[in-house]
Order: sequence, then C-alpha cells, then structure tokens
Amino acid sequence: MLNYRSDERYSQQVAEQLAGFVQPLLERLDRQMDKRLVRTFLATLQAIITFRHSQYGLLLSELGAYVVSPAQAPAGTKRVSNLLRSRKWKAEVIEDFLWEEADAQLAAHRDEEKPPLVVWDESVVEKAETLASEDLGSVRSRRVALLKRTRPGFFFNPPGGRPVFVPGMEWITLLLLVPELPPVVAAMRWWTTRGPHASRRRDEQGALLQQCVGLWGRRVIHVWDRGFASWPWLQEVLAHPVRFILRWPKRYKLLNAQGLKVNAWQVTRGKRSVDSRNIWDARRHCWRKTGLVFAPVRHPAHESPLWLVVARPGKGREPWYLLTNEPVATAEDAWRLIFAYARRWQVEMTYRFAKTELAMQSPRLWFWHNRLKVMMMVALVYAFLLSLLLPAADAIRHDLLRRWCHRTGKRYRTAAVPLYRLRSALSRLWLAHPPDLLVLLQIPG
Repeated sequence: MLNYRSDERYSQQVAEQLAGFVQPLLERLDRQMDKRLVRTFLATLQAIITFRHSQYGLLLSELGAYVVSPAQAPAGTKRVSNLLRSRKWKAEVIEDFLWEEADAQLAAHRDEEKPPLVVWDESVVEKAETLASEDLGSVRSRRVALLKRTRPGFFFNPPGGRPVFVPGMEWITLLLLVPELPPVVAAMRWWTTRGPHASRRRDEQGALLQQCVGLWGRRVIHVWDRGFASWPWLQEVLAHPVRFILRWPKRYKLLNAQGLKVNAWQVTRGKRSVDSRNIWDARRHCWRKTGLVFAPVRHPAHESPLWLVVARPGKGREPWYLLTNEPVATAEDAWRLIFAYARRWQVEMTYRFAKTELAMQSPRLWFWHNRLKVMMMVALVYAFLLSLLLPAADAIRHDLLRRWCHRTGKRYRTAAVPLYRLRSALSRLWLAHPPDLLVLLQIPG
C-alpha cells in the first residue's frame, strides 16, 4: 500500500508516475522550446487521460477546459493550439522516445529460450465527416464493414456490395511483447495516399522493418497477419536477417517436400495431427481441442527453406497456416510458434482501446503535422497506461482500482489486463483532485 495522507497527496503521487515516465522526453523538449510549452505538453497528456469521450476526446476546445479550468477553457484551448503549432518540435521526437523505451525493455530481457515478439498490424483512422483537412486519403471503412457483419440469431441477409471508402489516414502499429510482461508500444505511424505528404504502404512498412533490423536484428520474432501475406513483402523480409511468423492464406501457393506447387492447405492434406492439446480460447472464453501438423516448404520464387505450421481448432473452424523461417523439428517447436502467433490478438485490442477509449478518430485539425503531434501524444498516453501494468506499479494499480474504480463482478476481478478500469480510475481521481503540475516540473509559477 502507498503511504499517503489525503486524496490530494495520492493524486500528486500518481501524477508523479506520469511525469517520471515522460521525464526524458520533457528534458529533450525543454532544450528545443519554451518552458511554458513543455508545461502545456505535460498538462495536455494529463487532460487526454482525464477527459473520457469517444467522440470528442481529442477536440482542442474540450481539452482546453482540462488543461486549465472550465471557466478558462478558451485560454486552455489557446495554449494547446500554441503547442501544436510550434515549429520547434515535431512528432518524430515522441516516436524516437517510444523506440528508446521499447529498446530499453528488450535490453533487460535475458531469456534466449523465450524470444520477444514484435507484432505488426494495420488499421485506418476514418474522418468520414470532412474533406477539408489537409492530406486525407481514401481508406477502406472498417466501421461500415463491422455494421454489415452478420449476427447469428439476430440479424440476417446483411447488405452486400462493394467496400465503402471514406476520407482518412492509414495507420500501422508495432507492439513489443516481452514474455511475462505487458506490451510495449514500439511504433505507431500514420500516413496518407494523397497530397504533399503522400506515401506508399510498402515504403512505410519497409522503413519500419529496416529500423527493427537495425535496432534488434534476430533478437526478436516478427509476427504478421494475413494482410501482410504477399510475395513482394515476403521477398523483402527474406532479404533481411529476421525471424518471422506469417499467417499464410490457405489458397496461396507453396512448394511441398516433393517440390510440387500446391495451395497451402494441400501441403498437409490427409496428414494426421502429430499432437493435440486442449487450449483456452481467451477471446471466446472456452476450451478448444486443437490439433497440430507441420511440414517443410519453400516459396515458388525463393530458395530459402521455410516451414508451414498448421493449427487445427476443429469443429468447422478454419485452421491457421503459419509460414515461418524458424526451424521446426518437434511438436513443441510448433506449439511455441502457435502460441506466439496467438499473442498477436493484443495488437487488435490496442486498436480497439485507442479508437473507443482514447478517441483516436476524433481530432479536428486542419494541418497534417499538427494532427500527427496529437496522435503521437495519444500513443504516448497509451504507452504510459501500459507501463502501469508492470510489476513495479502493482501498489499504485491496486489502489487505483480499489478506491477509484471498484467492481464487484467476478469478470472484472479476474480480468488479466484491466486497462479500461485503470484509465477510468485515473480520470475520476484527477477530476476530483487535480494534481499540481508546476511541482512536478519544478517550474516557478
């Protein structure tokens, strides 16, 4: 338990965790811009955590009331606007800080038998209500696809037709997953296909891969979903000394052990599972008897030896076809890769949390660079919330959940990662007892 005399003191202690987490970044910003902007930067991070609204969470006019006070909201909005419009700093300074934090956690990992994972995934930021913002591209709407999804027993015959495209930004995320520790945000990057800042998907992915190779080499295993499954991407990956697991579509071609070009599902057709286990499906909360089979393969356009690991969940569920360059000699090797790929679901939860809880699709900013600064500040907030899941923050997390977001249901008490409750507790605490940021920054009032 923490030693605190009052709720005000406890609020200040929790705010010290935020200031301590971003302290190296604040020192770097302090060398680049005015101290008042540094103070506004920290106050804005606190405001993003405090103000919870899925539609208006990142509106400057709303954040301004939390940076100062509701009675002085216009002044607070002006301060945040000055911070974002300042040319003395760029969003890249936050991106570099996140890379350094991920690299520091990786450096502390010593168990070579359990290599860390770098999980990749892509999404979009939809801005369907505007065409005026600078450099918005055309993105495929995930929101419309979700609304069109069939709900068994309730909805049927969903509308068909072509995919719906709306204005927005492309979004790619890398999470570093160290065994027995919470995820770490290694990178979040946004890009567009139109305007002066237009880019290409392959260029953005290639730049991130180059950075990973330069920092970590073969110390990590990269995990990709089917969205990355293509020969051009596989060719780029094989050109670098990286370890990877790639979910391969079942109808994509591979060369089997006899050198025949077949679909992926045909490589193991007719082969009995070499092992099976009852595995807990954390997404659907049930046990599934899952079979396993693996075989050596090659890609038709490359000579590098690869392995295809197939997980068979049974009962009509589609198998996983995992293509990897990790040697698979035993069933235990194959299970290790399957469990590694299963952790990829954490990056899906990252997108869900960022879009719903952190209102990542709500900014209304005209200019591209200002928009990127806000997005990177939200990524920094998310990285801080994840840091509160570390064992070193057990006491703070326990007190926050018990005193400021108490729940009695078994589901909430047994949640492995109560990130939503944690953010709710922080918001309630700082709304009731706003911390003194001047003390944290040691800046005269």
